Amino acid sequence: MGVTIYDIAKEASVGVGTVSRVLNNHPSVSESTRRHVLEVARRLDYQPNASAQRLARRKSRTITAIMPYITNYFFVELLGGIQDILFERDYDLLLYGVNHPKQIEVYLQRSLRAGHSDGMLIASIDLPSNYTQKYLKNNFPIILVDRYNENFDSFFVENAEGAKAATEYLISLGHPRIAMITGNKETTPTRQRSEGYLGAIASNDRVINTGIFYPKIEQKNDGFSKDAGFEVMSEILRIPEEKRPTAVFVASDIQAFGAMHALKEAGGSCPETMSIVSFDDIELAPYYGLTTMRQPIRKLGLLATERLFERMDNTALDPQHRRFTPELMIRQTAGPPPSRYNNV
Repeated sequence: MGVTIYDIAKEASVGVGTVSRVLNNHPSVSESTRRHVLEVARRLDYQPNASAQRLARRKSRTITAIMPYITNYFFVELLGGIQDILFERDYDLLLYGVNHPKQIEVYLQRSLRAGHSDGMLIASIDLPSNYTQKYLKNNFPIILVDRYNENFDSFFVENAEGAKAATEYLISLGHPRIAMITGNKETTPTRQRSEGYLGAIASNDRVINTGIFYPKIEQKNDGFSKDAGFEVMSEILRIPEEKRPTAVFVASDIQAFGAMHALKEAGGSCPETMSIVSFDDIELAPYYGLTTMRQPIRKLGLLATERLFERMDNTALDPQHRRFTPELMIRQTAGPPPSRYNNV
């Protein structure tokens, strides 16, 4: 992969949007910033002409993206990365938000219509097996984000590895009882992150698994919501103190915010009453002091979209699979257990 606007932004210490505006001669950029970004672009030998030639050959100049829960913070940040590249390429985005499983096939079928769009990103949705051969037969450019499929370009985070690292951090702090809060059982992130949590617990016989807790009522966003986190933490706090977990691994930041709210309403706090480590590191996480596993959400969208343009230019490319390892961001919501548990 050649130099991207992400590389320029990193080297120039500016936002990707700023780089896009400079390269597109947008008037809102100061002259000093414009000169600085263009100098970095020249030094890195950035080549924008290939994308211009690519655009000239397209019919619709539109990209389709299919994803669930477009109001979820994860997908808002993912869309930010996608839009950075589309803005640079002067492409439009046709966005389908999936609220029900039946909608997936409707949107997939639309994408196969000639001239509907030039390529497609599918985020956090398992591609139905009957569509694998349809896309391969039609040679339609498709990229998967937050999912893996050997037949298509895939950009995803190691969920199990990240969940294991989060749980191992709580173990290292000396917690004797650790629980997990997650989303609906049938979702891929729930399965993979539960696997990592259980793997960490199994490798240490001093730690008790006090349960994997799922939302018990119908929840939006497959249970990955603030309301679900509040509901499940409220359930955990009803457990007698001598059996209650001293720490919880929460499968997403947005659930963790709800869990922290429930803890506060009950008169508790993090980490004094209970430690919390979660997963995602969305933009709001630092403001909550949330210890969490960072996944490069915006970068996933950006790199996946860059790859989509490469595939639109050459559909014969072999599938590329990019794995990303989450990084532990230590903040204020996790610490050693209260002293009364030292001899537990």
